[in-house]
Amino acid sequence: MALLGGQYASSDEEDPPSITKDGATTAATPVVAAPEVSLDVWSHCTAIAKSNINSMQDPMRLQLMLAKPTDTALTYNVPYADLARPSQGPSNPYKSTQGNALKRKNALTGDAQEAVISDATFTAQHRTFQSLGYTKDPSVNGTFVGDLTKAQALGGRDVIQMRPSKEESAAFRLKRQKKGEASIVDGEGAYKGPWARYQDDQLYEDEAALGEEELASDEEYVEEAIVPARSTAVAKLTSDYQDDLANTETTEFNGTAQYDYQGRTYMHVPQDLDIDLRKEPGTHKNYIPKKLIHTWKSHTKAINALRFFPGSGHLLLSASADTKVKVWDVYHNRELLRTYSGHTKSVTDSTFSPSGTHFLTGSYDRHMKIWDTETGACISRFQTSTKAVPHVLRFHPSSDTHEFLVGTSDKKIVQFDTRSGEMTQEYDHHLQAVNTITFVDENRRFITTSDDKSLRAWEYNIPVPIKFIAEPYMYSLVRASPHPNGKSVVFQSGDNQIVVYASTDRFRQNRKKSFRGHNNAGYAIDVGISPDGQFVMSGDSGGFVCFWDWKTCKMWHKIQAHEGPVVCAQWHPQESSKVVTAGLEGSIKYWD
Repeated sequence: MALLGGQYASSDEEDPPSITKDGATTAATPVVAAPEVSLDVWSHCTAIAKSNINSMQDPMRLQLMLAKPTDTALTYNVPYADLARPSQGPSNPYKSTQGNALKRKNALTGDAQEAVISDATFTAQHRTFQSLGYTKDPSVNGTFVGDLTKAQALGGRDVIQMRPSKEESAAFRLKRQKKGEASIVDGEGAYKGPWARYQDDQLYEDEAALGEEELASDEEYVEEAIVPARSTAVAKLTSDYQDDLANTETTEFNGTAQYDYQGRTYMHVPQDLDIDLRKEPGTHKNYIPKKLIHTWKSHTKAINALRFFPGSGHLLLSASADTKVKVWDVYHNRELLRTYSGHTKSVTDSTFSPSGTHFLTGSYDRHMKIWDTETGACISRFQTSTKAVPHVLRFHPSSDTHEFLVGTSDKKIVQFDTRSGEMTQEYDHHLQAVNTITFVDENRRFITTSDDKSLRAWEYNIPVPIKFIAEPYMYSLVRASPHPNGKSVVFQSGDNQIVVYASTDRFRQNRKKSFRGHNNAGYAIDVGISPDGQFVMSGDSGGFVCFWDWKTCKMWHKIQAHEGPVVCAQWHPQESSKVVTAGLEGSIKYWD
């Protein structure tokens, strides 16, 4: 191949090239495209080049020396003299004159030179280029880059220099419409705020609509077919911002008559019935309800709590997510008697005092309030020091005490005195929000459960738990109900079962008793026990009410009560087979 590259052929020895008279070569004569010029340029060895000019111009050697730039290996043994020679070709502009290091590109498009410039100047020039399309050239004073025509028209000023003066700004602001009054919604003097227009805006909008031009991004186009309503201006008092209604309570009597013929209110236990409502609860035998006998409808949102009047059960208290608490008549007309309004957010829980003359409510507005059941007046208000949301409320069952417990969202159980309004004790050992509070052992102790999947037992007024239960297989216990025998407490577990724990000294779980067959995952569903302790009742996420036998733990009956989840279910304390249920749709149903 080297011979072919050197213009050598076997026919050259036999047939010497013939030359015509006019000096032109024949077809067999090789044509030299360029004169023989050496590619080896060495400035420091001119004498050697003159003496060895024939060897340097050897075509075979030139072919060997001029290897491809992409080759990674040498095809011949390079002499030491060639290795020591300087590089051939033009000089490298990026090669350093001091040493052999090459100047690398410090920018994608080439070599960027550093220039001393302040941040404020750079920001101003950058904004000028973005807004006006030109900026100053930092390398040459007095020159610009970008839109030179616009730079010449504006005199090369940047955005800082083009800022209007105070007089010009004041004149420009005078062209804008008045912001208006915040209390006026529509009409003359209506509030416009930052949407107030300038005098030329409407003219520009009309011209743009006629010329079918696209409006600016911060403007709106009003269709001609839509005529804006021109109502009268609303009075300022009707549109003022509302004050904090957390300390504003109202009540409304909704019954037929507030007093009977003897001047008694609905607090009086009726005695004209075929059942004695004054007897001790649990002295009669209970049965499973089978049919719906009444439905109460007044709440507009989900029911969160249902409570019968203590002892007699002739009144029903309901707390709802519509911020209202209502009292219903269970007998006679079964009508709505009174509505209590004072919370600004959903009511989380409610509970009667042992006598029933007062009841306590808690809400997501972080307030707890004690109400008079008869008059509807708010007697006192409470709030924890951390302003936590109350999740569960319980009065102390003893009639001679004036204290209640509240389980909050900040992992604490707080004890309040209703007479002084002060916090008297704080039980702080749970790790997450508290779900249930249940008094046991003749009200000397109480059991609490939490979202931390644990159970703790406490001595009343002692802020140190006497029992702590937390097993790996446990789920959150969201609702609780004590058994009438005083020896057990049933808990609604989050794994679709009802578990039983002893309420005696050891507080052990009764593994032989577990009530299954319903779905409660994802909801805080009530669990209840009949007054005689024979049946266990629970709601269901599918709208059912389920009943189990206490002794055998077998499901006794199942009723389709509501369309949505049944979150509240309570046994009547005096009736033999009456229960009340409520769901997320806001209706309360009475079953017998």
